Amino acid sequence: MLTIIGLIVIVAIVVTLITEKLSPLVALTAIPFAGALAAGYSLSEISDFFQSGVTRVANVAFMFMFAILFFSIMKERGLFDPIVRGVIKLTRGNVIAVAVMTTLLAGIVHLDGSGAATFLIVIPALLPLYQRLGMRPLLLLLLMSMSMGVMNMVPWGGPIGRAGAVTGVDPTELWHALIPVQLCGMIGALALAALFGWREQRLIRAQHGEQSSHQAMTMPLQSTVAAHAASEPRRLPEFKRMQRRVQAQFGDDEEQSIPEAGLPRHFWINLAIVITVVAVLAMGWLAPAYTFMLALGAAFAVNLPRPADQAVAIKKHAPQALNMAAIIGAAGAFLGILSDGGMLTSIANDLANTLPRESIAWLHVVVGIFGVPLDMLTSTDAYYFALLPVVQEVTAPAGVDPRSVVYAMAIGNNAGTFVSPFAPAVWLAVGLAGVQMGQHLRFSFPIIWLFSLYLLGLGALFGLF
Repeated sequence: MLTIIGLIVIVAIVVTLITEKLSPLVALTAIPFAGALAAGYSLSEISDFFQSGVTRVANVAFMFMFAILFFSIMKERGLFDPIVRGVIKLTRGNVIAVAVMTTLLAGIVHLDGSGAATFLIVIPALLPLYQRLGMRPLLLLLLMSMSMGVMNMVPWGGPIGRAGAVTGVDPTELWHALIPVQLCGMIGALALAALFGWREQRLIRAQHGEQSSHQAMTMPLQSTVAAHAASEPRRLPEFKRMQRRVQAQFGDDEEQSIPEAGLPRHFWINLAIVITVVAVLAMGWLAPAYTFMLALGAAFAVNLPRPADQAVAIKKHAPQALNMAAIIGAAGAFLGILSDGGMLTSIANDLANTLPRESIAWLHVVVGIFGVPLDMLTSTDAYYFALLPVVQEVTAPAGVDPRSVVYAMAIGNNAGTFVSPFAPAVWLAVGLAGVQMGQHLRFSFPIIWLFSLYLLGLGALFGLF
């Protein structure tokens, strides 16, 4: 009975998240509550399940809140602007260099873990350069998707934070073992970028001739900057719709702007703060949530010393931070009911009894291999909050460490984050680039899936599963 109710709860959550009939907050709270009542648990027992689940995810929720506020302030104070301008100056119209620098720039900017923010910073800056050189905007999206998929494994990025909430393992602890995968993954992404840049250069020369290609690749820097200043994103119908959704989720930078008069950017100080935060997280010297609390205080002291400006900044970025924290809290309630209520254990036992014994130990790897296609069928919330707990419970009797389950599923899935039509940030990206979602999926999906297998191979090589 518990197995049937648990499966109904999980399927209902996945379906409502995919079809967007319910928000993650509502789906993760209301559906498990109804399932617990159907299983015959009293309100007192359900309250105990809730307390247990929320306690497990509290640290993750706090980390998300302060991390989002911190990186939002860093982005707003122009920390990434000189990097973008430097890319335009360094590449000077060389197609291969542009492709490589696109990958590197997207990885650096995506340090904040926000896909929407990265797309809003990088695409408007580089699209004029791509258009002037005759490079396809689809390549821009592909290169960014690869790089951002690697960087999305940081603990304040959504997937690892969600995995930490599910397994009860600190996201920063999970991240430590992923750092070699990220480093080698970025090297692989840069190598692929050079290869795709070389192929794009040959395609441009074949289409426009050697002379015109040479002229485009040696264009004056001033014309590139002028094109960048004069350009505006093409507004496709779906972009307009998704832009409103993304602005509602991440805040509208055109409203309630923080006063900037008399406030220096303090670029080097801000950069030093970010590097210090990453170092502290990597070394595990402080709890992640407390690290970002201190970092936010330092960011305020340097950039917004007046309490009134700090209040405006918090008010501006609070919706995004509170939204993520609320979802994590709701996920804690969901996991508490399914875990402490015995539903996950019942599902796992029944599934384990039906699967061949030798296949159970590799189930998480198989799921990781199909992580990118699964991202096309499920949302990130459904993948980590519904599928991951089941796989973890099924593989536990075979002696598989929960961390191994997280690594296989997260590495295999992360690369596909930005080729999923269920991610609002992807709709924003295709709108900014002036392409259709179907074009992006056809162009990027096969390559991203192969790239995810490369990342999985790195994980196996480093003994993560």
